[in-house]
Amino acid sequence: MRESLDQWDFVIAAYAVGILATLALVAWAWWDMKRAERRREEARRK
Repeated sequence: MRESLDQWDFVIAAYAVGILATLALVAWAWWDMKRAERRREEARRK
C-alpha cells in the first residue's frame, strides 16, 4: 500500500479520458456525415 498519491495515475487517466472522448467525437461526426450524405442522395432522387 502506498502512503502518498502518485500523480501519474491521474495523468494516465486524463489521457485515457481525452483519447476516448476524441474517438467518440470522431465516430459521432463520421456517422452524422454518412447520414447527411444518405439524406442528400435521397433528396436528389426525388
